[in-house]
Amino acid sequence: YSKDAVLLPTASDLPRTNYALIQDYFDSFLQKEPRGTILESNVLMGANWAQDAGIYEFTMGVDGTKVKARYTFNYIYEDGQWKIS
Repeated sequence: YSKDAVLLPTASDLPRTNYALIQDYFDSFLQKEPRGTILESNVLMGANWAQDAGIYEFTMGVDGTKVKARYTFNYIYEDGQWKIS
């Protein structure tokens, strides 16, 4: 994630506006053993940025529940690497 990233998580109502909050979300989410599938993807690219928006579905390995949601990933080229912003 980029220095100023914001995460609006799929499985949480709390916006994650700093690294610690983003890490906290994934620490909890990954305990559910998610397996994701992208159902629809729309990619745009520009100079030092890219965007991928679409629909994905997660199946939770711990109990088989499914979560289908829209997503948008914005990427920037920062410090010589592509990062989610």
